[in-house]
Amino acid sequence: MTKAELAESLAQKETMPRAAAERILNGLLETIMTTMKSGGEVVLTGFGSFMCKDRAARKGVNPKTGEKIDIPAMRVPKFKPGKALKDAIKG
Repeated sequence: MTKAELAESLAQKETMPRAAAERILNGLLETIMTTMKSGGEVVLTGFGSFMCKDRAARKGVNPKTGEKIDIPAMRVPKFKPGKALKDAIKG
């Protein structure tokens, strides 16, 4: 499902204009990204948690050439699914 399809589904479920659903979805995503960028965590009980984790610098190998490379430290986004989401997907 694409972002546009998600907005369309939200608009139909809540009987609202698609443009309003897109604004809500964009605002939600922007808030999640801003919170994660500042080091915070967004917890949607039952659905899951969005957070950033720090990855340490490490050594790696280019699989094409076999050359050893340095992989720099970085922050990476993470999502941890909640129990309700896990249970819903199980079946």
